[in-house]
Amino acid sequence: MRRSGLPLPLAAALSAGALLTAGCTGPAPVAAAPATTTSAAGACPAGRAAPDPDRSVVDLAFSLGADRRTVTGTETVVFTPDLPTGELVFRLVPNGPDTTAAGNQLTVDAVRGTDVRAGGYEDAGAAAPGGRYVVALTRPLAAGEATEVTLDFTLRLGGGGLERLGTAPGVSWWGSGAPLLAWEPGVGWARAPFSPLTGETASSPVSDTTVSVEAPAELTVLMTGDQAEPTRDTGGRRTWTSHEPLARDVSVAVGAFTTAETDVDGVRVTTGVLRGSGRDPARLARTTTAALEALTDRFGPFPYATLTVPWLPDLGGGIEYPSSVLLASADDQVLVHEVAHMWFYGMVGNDQFRDPWLDESFASYAESVTRDPPPARVARALAVSGDVGGSMADFPDDRRYVEAVYAKGAAALLTARDRAGAGAFDAALRCLVDATAWTTATPADVAAALAGLPAALAVLQDAGALEADDLPR
Repeated sequence: MRRSGLPLPLAAALSAGALLTAGCTGPAPVAAAPATTTSAAGACPAGRAAPDPDRSVVDLAFSLGADRRTVTGTETVVFTPDLPTGELVFRLVPNGPDTTAAGNQLTVDAVRGTDVRAGGYEDAGAAAPGGRYVVALTRPLAAGEATEVTLDFTLRLGGGGLERLGTAPGVSWWGSGAPLLAWEPGVGWARAPFSPLTGETASSPVSDTTVSVEAPAELTVLMTGDQAEPTRDTGGRRTWTSHEPLARDVSVAVGAFTTAETDVDGVRVTTGVLRGSGRDPARLARTTTAALEALTDRFGPFPYATLTVPWLPDLGGGIEYPSSVLLASADDQVLVHEVAHMWFYGMVGNDQFRDPWLDESFASYAESVTRDPPPARVARALAVSGDVGGSMADFPDDRRYVEAVYAKGAAALLTARDRAGAGAFDAALRCLVDATAWTTATPADVAAALAGLPAALAVLQDAGALEADDLPR
């Protein structure tokens, strides 16, 4: 998923000008009541929107091989479209140009199901065997009509720098390591091309997801969802399971972890550090708790019942997944950024190719809950060229992408808050979070939430985050 930690050359190049570190049970969603309240920004839902009861059901089973670089898996999806369709489209994130260079690859070995006619790859600008796997159905599905499809796949893990997937001494990890359902409710299949930049390009809906991971018995698994105690096998292997009823995607880390656990207002926080790393899982739990509490004060209740944070080797950043963070940095601001993504991407979703600012700008802005950037730094970031609201195709290189989406986007939101007044702006963003929870949000949703704050809208429009067509009429 999103890499909030900058690649190291970019971090050094932007050190003077970047704004911030650019990188159900429990407190699950509350059903929205039909009544509304009024904030400074206008109408606001009385509660957090409930997830779609007809959302997809996903069952993922992974098995890590003895080489700790090969993962075999099976994915079963029960999919109920809200629009007619005659196919299912899965995005193969590990085959993107920014991940295959490190030796990662995802291959679909077989597909089956009562309604399955055939399966095949689409290029989409990705490496072999392709960036999308399309399952053609024997009959068209009407809106509200379900089908079940099962895919067998093989995932090969590379190494090197910070990626969604990889290996290092004592640990293997994979995020987006299975075919990812690429449906946008109300729109249809997301077929955006892959990008050579370090940002993400996927769009995936919330799904009721169960994960199982079989791994060598001496290793510990930390992953998305509410984990159960592992089962013990006689063959020197154990199977770990978890359930996350509101996952757009999942991450898994398997390694020689020492763990700590704490409760934060009903959220179970689990942290893990690699044995021999010299790190303390309890300290990481305290740092995670501080980030979670500060963000909850700003944006409202934490979206998930659990939060799991495995600390990988220091590779220069972090990558967020629903209810989990793959942490690869000692910088506490990276952790704040990644936890902020639980609200902006995990709960308030977005098309990451079309509107990358809707998660990265907001997560970068959210870092200010623990560290206010100097005003001069904000002004410099706001003055850089490039539209905050550009798509991944609009940026010629990583530097322009990071400057516009991370730094300028966060600066625009900070400036909008200052111009509109902190209290009114914070109330408006809470309205945005509650109204668009578990959906795929758009810039127009942001504009609607800020409708009563014209000064804030003006700042975002000047920064190129919002266009005239996004504004309320």
